[in-house]
Amino acid sequence: MICEQHYLACLAQASYLIVDERTHTAVVVDPRRDVDVYVARAAELGATIRHVLLTHFHADFAAGHLELAARTGAAIGLGSAARPQFPHRAFAHGEELVLGDVRLRCLHTPGHTPESVCWLLFDDATSTTEPHAVLTGDTLFVGDVGRPDLLASVGVTAEDLAGRMHDSLRDVLAPLPDATRVLPGHGPGSMCGRALGPETTSTIGRERAGNWAFAPRTRADFVRELAGGLSAAPAYFAHDAGFNKTGHATLDAVLERALVPLTRARIDELQRAGAQVLDVRDPETFDRGHLPGSLNVGLDGTFATWAGVALDPARPIALIAPVGREREAVVRLGRIGFDHVVGFLAGGGESLVGTTGLAQAARYDPAQLAQRLARGGVLLVDVRADGEWAAGHVAGARHVSLVTLAARAHELPRDVELCIVCAGGYRSSVAASHLRARGFTNVTDVRGGMNAVRAAPSGLAIEAGAGASCSAQPR
Repeated sequence: MICEQHYLACLAQASYLIVDERTHTAVVVDPRRDVDVYVARAAELGATIRHVLLTHFHADFAAGHLELAARTGAAIGLGSAARPQFPHRAFAHGEELVLGDVRLRCLHTPGHTPESVCWLLFDDATSTTEPHAVLTGDTLFVGDVGRPDLLASVGVTAEDLAGRMHDSLRDVLAPLPDATRVLPGHGPGSMCGRALGPETTSTIGRERAGNWAFAPRTRADFVRELAGGLSAAPAYFAHDAGFNKTGHATLDAVLERALVPLTRARIDELQRAGAQVLDVRDPETFDRGHLPGSLNVGLDGTFATWAGVALDPARPIALIAPVGREREAVVRLGRIGFDHVVGFLAGGGESLVGTTGLAQAARYDPAQLAQRLARGGVLLVDVRADGEWAAGHVAGARHVSLVTLAARAHELPRDVELCIVCAGGYRSSVAASHLRARGFTNVTDVRGGMNAVRAAPSGLAIEAGAGASCSAQPR
């Protein structure tokens, strides 16, 4: 048996290619949408992809099951509690998919979602009774479990799913042998959990000993701990969960209609008609000159996640990208199901240099920030996550995480300068461009973010704890 993890760092997402070496049959579990990597690797191994399995309807990325089915003819499999709108095989709890010496047994493990399953992997050439691994999707991570609150919009409570997660862990996963490898669907940085460990694989024995979710506690206490204190999930998660249930265009079809060069005049026309202009250049380049009202999410960062936060999935998207990186931008948007790209600026962002009608934006280094705060009339807005804010922030700042900014922008004043800060200067540019696109006229951000503030002798006071950040006033 060959079992490979394919890890996509920008989404902290893991998928798996499994090959039965006797029959040369392959299965892919939880594929990303750009499936060339699996097709090419299977060919290198002399194997044919005949099956693609999902652990659940993913919320943080668009899975590649339809792409693999279209490309290879692979049959799609899910747990029997799933109700997708495409042809598939529904696996009952305990039902197996047999490739030859390799078997995958479906284990129903509701908790992250009602239809969540794990796939217990056996290599019969080694042992017919001891499992080699369990592919846990978003049920069990290294050091954590999947969050239970992503279906509140459709009437499924976090408390109900947390209770079901407790039962799945206790009754289905905890009894597995200590040596069983844990192959999760995500690694550190994923928003599908709260405190994922730094590694991307583990064992049942290690998780039973060290994962907080396996510690002895009552069901009620587990539910309280898992369902309480969850930070807001990105709004695009609801879009992706629905997207993964439906039949939709493949990424190849999306690329064909998206990779169309547009003139600047045409982009201006599309923007006036309601399209979003997405500029994927780095923040420094963007701030030196960009189209008014455009959003900045740099390709050289955690692009897909923050594009999903900043953009509306229902509205057309016109791209401004460095020459030669247009396809990359469309693919990475496609990984989260943002398929409404209508074209890209011909000549790339480089063609804007020296032209008229551009907007510019200021960025402060820590010393400049301190001077600006001392003069007054500016509110420092910290867009980092809750845990980052609690670990230390500039005294007097207001906390509005980037994930919640779209919903909370109305809370921010329009009669003072808003200066945005994050950890390193990437998310602050996303947030600042978002606010400008919403009509805020005086928005700046901090070059290098809190990392630079901590490293420089600026004299800015840093305080820790949650505090009463939402009621802070401009200084």
